[in-house]
Amino acid sequence: MQQSEQDQAAGLRALAARKPVKVIAVTSGKGGVGKTNVAVNLSISLAQRGRSSLLLDADLGLANVDVLLGLSPTANLAQVLDGTLALEDVLLEGPAGVKIVPAASGIAALADLDARQYGGLVSAFATLPYDVDFMVIDTASGIGRGVATFCQAADEVLVVVCDEPSSLTDAYALIKVLSRDRGVRDFRVLCNNVRNAAHGETLFRTLLRACDRFLDVRLDYFGMVPADEAVKRAVRRQQAVVECYPGSPAGRAFKELARRADNGEVPTDVPGRPAFFLERRVAGGRALGARTDA
Repeated sequence: MQQSEQDQAAGLRALAARKPVKVIAVTSGKGGVGKTNVAVNLSISLAQRGRSSLLLDADLGLANVDVLLGLSPTANLAQVLDGTLALEDVLLEGPAGVKIVPAASGIAALADLDARQYGGLVSAFATLPYDVDFMVIDTASGIGRGVATFCQAADEVLVVVCDEPSSLTDAYALIKVLSRDRGVRDFRVLCNNVRNAAHGETLFRTLLRACDRFLDVRLDYFGMVPADEAVKRAVRRQQAVVECYPGSPAGRAFKELARRADNGEVPTDVPGRPAFFLERRVAGGRALGARTDA
């Protein structure tokens, strides 16, 4: 075997050895439903379970993950997009060892990227030099191009709703656009800031009835996070509730959500769509196939 062929074979073996990453896009039809809080606490709860966790602040023009956690990034995705820095150069270390990819706040150009730029950003994650178990994406609210691209490229789309009529109607509109324009058919729903489990299930069934009647999609109930003063206290302290009040009702709820996320399968086959860490999925699928054939 020639040296170049040996190098190529070694590279393929190294790629196949890197495990697939489960990517969860946390999104919502409107702002103010606690989406960023969900993304932050889910990421940290997964890390507390011993999973390597990466959190992407994908609200590119109005970043707030760093604010919520009291972090002060010196670099962000703006430098990645203009080629000044590599993705790994802008990572922040968050609570429980979570790696955070910070966005920029107040830069209008970041909120208006074209399809090629969004595609390049998705592809950039394949260059990260270390293994990741979970990547959680805190998308912007609404139905913009960036939200659609990130949700399409994720394994799971987690739609956060609360008990407001506009939250449910906007969530329905988001699901409709993602299914019609991007081919996303499976959604998980999290009911946030609810009175109790029954209240959360009632909200979910309301959204489910509308989607079952008019859309060709599948909705699964991911769970609920109860209304809890501990969340507000944690926000004022610029900390995650699972860090400063882990025994609170909300803290326990996020731990349960992380357990459910951790027990799900990681897809390896990504037919005909953009995806984060695509090379690892393809290589992982080939590696699994090779073991099966053996």
